[in-house]
Amino acid sequence: MPGSPSSRKTDPHAARETAAPGPAGAGAVRLEGEIEHVSFVNEENGFAVVRVRLPGRAEPVTAVGTIPAPAVGEVLAMEGGWARHPRYGEQFRVERCQSRIPATVEGVRRYLGSGLIRGLGPALASRIVERFGKETLAVIEREPGRLTEIEGIGKKRLAQIEEAWRSQRHLREILIFLQGHGVGPGQAARIFKTYGPAAAALVRENPYRLATEVAGIGFATADRIAERLGVPRDSPYRIEAGLLFALREFSEEGHLFAGREALLGRAAGLLGVEEAPLAAALEALGAAGRVVRESTAGSEAVYLPFLHRAETAIARALALLFTVPRGRLPAAPDALVSSAERDLGVRFSAEQAAAVSGALRHKVLVITGGPGTGKTTIVRAIVHGFERLKARVLLAAPTGRAARRLAEATGREAATLHRLLEYQADRGGFQRGRKRPLSCDLLVVDESSMIDAPLMAALLDALPAAAALILVGDADQLPSVGPGNVLADVIDSGRLPVVRLERIFRQAGKSRIVVNAHRIRRGEMPFFEAEEGEVSDFFFIEQEDPERAADTILELVRHRIPRRFGLDPVEEIQVLAPMHKGEAGVARLNARLQEALNPGEGGIARGERFFRLRDKVMQVRNDYDKEVFNGDIGRIVGVSPEAREVVVRFEGREVAYDFTELDELAHAFAVSVHKAQGSEYPAVVIPLLTQHYVLLQRNLIYTALTRARRLAVLVGSKKALAIGVKRRGAERRMTLLRERLERLLPGK
Repeated sequence: MPGSPSSRKTDPHAARETAAPGPAGAGAVRLEGEIEHVSFVNEENGFAVVRVRLPGRAEPVTAVGTIPAPAVGEVLAMEGGWARHPRYGEQFRVERCQSRIPATVEGVRRYLGSGLIRGLGPALASRIVERFGKETLAVIEREPGRLTEIEGIGKKRLAQIEEAWRSQRHLREILIFLQGHGVGPGQAARIFKTYGPAAAALVRENPYRLATEVAGIGFATADRIAERLGVPRDSPYRIEAGLLFALREFSEEGHLFAGREALLGRAAGLLGVEEAPLAAALEALGAAGRVVRESTAGSEAVYLPFLHRAETAIARALALLFTVPRGRLPAAPDALVSSAERDLGVRFSAEQAAAVSGALRHKVLVITGGPGTGKTTIVRAIVHGFERLKARVLLAAPTGRAARRLAEATGREAATLHRLLEYQADRGGFQRGRKRPLSCDLLVVDESSMIDAPLMAALLDALPAAAALILVGDADQLPSVGPGNVLADVIDSGRLPVVRLERIFRQAGKSRIVVNAHRIRRGEMPFFEAEEGEVSDFFFIEQEDPERAADTILELVRHRIPRRFGLDPVEEIQVLAPMHKGEAGVARLNARLQEALNPGEGGIARGERFFRLRDKVMQVRNDYDKEVFNGDIGRIVGVSPEAREVVVRFEGREVAYDFTELDELAHAFAVSVHKAQGSEYPAVVIPLLTQHYVLLQRNLIYTALTRARRLAVLVGSKKALAIGVKRRGAERRMTLLRERLERLLPGK
């Protein structure tokens, strides 16, 4: 471990065994040696497999067990016993261990060159050790400025090495502290990343802050740490943290607020306490501004402050946009329709003409419709017409894939909303806003059903009041993954102009995917049988048993679809499942598809999952530093146990993940329907079984089906499909945006 090396004079090659190694089941043994290779690390629980060179042995031995952040070159003092694994042979099972920094020149060279310290590779590590010898680590710790004596180390590289050395030392200290309180290495690393060197002190002061401030740390973990630290169960810290955690759970389910009684009930179940102290704690949180309480019809809405700000800001901004006149454009609405028809060589339906002319008639316009109804043609016409009028037009969408489709459809540049708003984590978030607005006369946003309340609030904050806004989307799809139901609330308010596209155009009408999607949207069962001579793009394979359904899905993805349609099983076929659990759920399907499509030994473990080279993976939360966002899909192109790093290629751009950041990734051979929003795939395979009952609903099946461009295959039972088609949707999201718009804008 990084630290003052002067107090550590142990020579690993002089270490001795206090009990000779023997056969499996022999007595307790103490060993000390140098880590030669790190074969495997599970960042969640600290389980590791390392090769350790012991004195007097020609070959290194394999040590397995909980070994905190092992690094090549470290001296590992272990206590445990020998065992024989039926597959891997003799192993030393570690029960307790302690690591120290190396004392030999070669050990120091290997330690520094292992990738443990960012900025130091093997070649540079060798030059440093050649210059400073056994004193190398003392120089780095006490006199780091002397490193500039080495060719290739300037001020910038020196600062990088110093910061990495300090971080590694602090990380090990917090890891040891937290492991003593039941926290695994992966969680400890996330805590350190959030709080830095002050982590231990902050956790001691109030461990419950972990539940709301550190990604991947739940209330149960924080509660366990607090108990070990002696925090009483009736502590105000615990009561308030439980309330805030329960409120955040509501937001993660898509709600902008929780009803007071529902919140108190959930928090009481979480904490195991009566509601009386919770009611008092809620009053205190409201008085401190940590929650916002607002009276609503017969109840009280409790918001997290940032969600209340977002919802009220959206309502005010839309009302302002709608009422403030825009700069005059030298054209009449009907003329815009005529010129677009002439220039683009199209003939608009009445619905389409209303949408195109509405772009000039209204400051805010919503265009909604399903597949094949001409949304893309309308957007092309509007953009073309406004550009002919010398208007400044911006195009955007929530995801990279949706933005690329919009750019391809219009022939113009389109950006993700985060890029449009110039998000920079190191400068405090979005750089575009009221003080530095977007430069445009018209903003067109596609896939608007995906936009959650905080993102919509940020977008409207950056839009000039004189500009026009067109929201394009399919209101019948699933709502946004994040909190809110913005597009549906805007439409349901009845206060802003909406063009609904219902007509399916002739070419699209030949697609069974399109026809059946609209039937499902109307609550009708899809057509199953193809007409004579028809080459269908929609298939239903009946299979009621979940395990057999999963077998069928594997056969479809591996063999049948690639053979018949010439599609790549990893890049062009996507399995979309309603649920994570079950034999035909996301988790199990991913495990089976990984073994079928990318088999191999081992990998980097994250819980029960192994990340391997060439795996298909998905980013599962927004990471603004890396500029990768929830739902982005890529392939693993690099795995380095020594550098503790996994590299993923997203659409031609490579992004590095430290092992402690692997909770941001999930396998994506199969993904949930929610995660597929805004994406399209050449082929989709969708399991629909009665075991998915909880989530079977019309908008979920509709969303899944409309992700397919060329082929959709449903596998499951017609009973499950009928249940989903009949059910209009899950419980309504708790929002007040519709009511706020109704108050701020006059009725039509």
